[in-house]
Amino acid sequence: MTAVTSTASIWDRQRRWVTAGAVALIFFAAIEALAVTTVMPIVSDALDGRALYAVAFAGTLATSVIGMVAAGAWSDARGPRGALYVAVTLFIAGLVLSGLANTMEQFLIGRLVQGLGTGGQTVALYVVVARLYPPQLHGRIFAAFAAAWVVPSMIGPFLAGAVAEYLDWRWAFLGVAVLTAVAFLTTAARLRGVDLGHGEPQDARSLVIRLGLAFVVAVCAVLIGISAELTVRVGWPVAIGALVVISVALLPLLPRGTLRAGRGLPSVVLMRGVVAGAFFAAEAYIPYLLMERFGFTATWAGIALMLAALAWAGASQLQGRVGERLGNTRITLISLSLLLTALVLVLLAALGAAPALLVVVGWGFAGGGMGLLYPRLTVLMIAYSGEGDQGFNSSALSISDSTGAAVVIALAGLAVASLGGQVGAFAVVFAFCLALVLVASLPGLRLGHAAEDATR
Repeated sequence: MTAVTSTASIWDRQRRWVTAGAVALIFFAAIEALAVTTVMPIVSDALDGRALYAVAFAGTLATSVIGMVAAGAWSDARGPRGALYVAVTLFIAGLVLSGLANTMEQFLIGRLVQGLGTGGQTVALYVVVARLYPPQLHGRIFAAFAAAWVVPSMIGPFLAGAVAEYLDWRWAFLGVAVLTAVAFLTTAARLRGVDLGHGEPQDARSLVIRLGLAFVVAVCAVLIGISAELTVRVGWPVAIGALVVISVALLPLLPRGTLRAGRGLPSVVLMRGVVAGAFFAAEAYIPYLLMERFGFTATWAGIALMLAALAWAGASQLQGRVGERLGNTRITLISLSLLLTALVLVLLAALGAAPALLVVVGWGFAGGGMGLLYPRLTVLMIAYSGEGDQGFNSSALSISDSTGAAVVIALAGLAVASLGGQVGAFAVVFAFCLALVLVASLPGLRLGHAAEDATR
């Protein structure tokens, strides 16, 4: 562990190249995430896969759970370096497969592979931060990760929409693959001489069980999405059954007490999943709503997401500076209030009671709420973790994040399909997400004060 000094900085000589490399990987992952959200309506039309629209999001998030469990165990046992290298390689491979796809099924295979890499990369980077950066720098490094969304948020949605509209949607994936490969090679060279620890041997039987459960979660989440292609009578029972299986399979993958909102780490992990589900499910349908109801082009629909991404990055920077003074309870209340405001405005637009401008402005509030909350939850997770369980807790936080988003997006897709894709179906999606934000207030008020205590 690097010694802590009063002059420690995320950009000092000991950490500057690790910081730069990690931020670069986050940067290109941000470009990809924003690009997919923008171009998916075009991709689903081009590949005749509108019924599988939600699976393109949910499937990636679902398989990321497998990557998270594997990367968490690998990081605890051997350090995060190897896990990071494999994860980034899978991320690039998935982008290439999706960019070269000729059918929706081929495209989804690429998205599933990409999910394995995305999940593993997130967990490995969290462990790198936990092992190389002292506690007082955790807020700043996660704020730097959020800042890596600033430029993508300014140009990513617009650029992705323009590429899809004037060139070809495939370059929204292939271009990111090339850029990520360059950043990865540079990062790997800089990490070679950095001590990331070697961890302790892990119980093989326990690891196999956890990987098996992660596989079950991923399959069931994808099954919920695929159920949109079934009849309503069959699709909903299949989805509900899969949801029950996911709830049981998640128990060993999360801290004890998570599903009952136990105080401290369990509530941190639970809140991350609920809020992620509400935000990302709604955001997946923002461009769709703007194109279908308000006649936006892909380019302008992409621009509509820029405000939210900018607000997320700006609020994350604010959290990095004043988060400790605000405290967890205030951050929770402010963040949830912003998300509720956003979803009410978007819901009004979906019901035809408000103009498209309210969708754009409203979603900016949502980005601000997530920017305050997301890095704070990550800081809390690390504060509650010891060196022996950093990998497990990092993977648990990410598993909750991705599973919550995957399940809610898949259920939203099923709801839209059940209503025949009518514009009114969007209102159902946004109303559901609004209800989830209200539910998030329960764990939100039980986060504890680990981060504040650690800095005293």
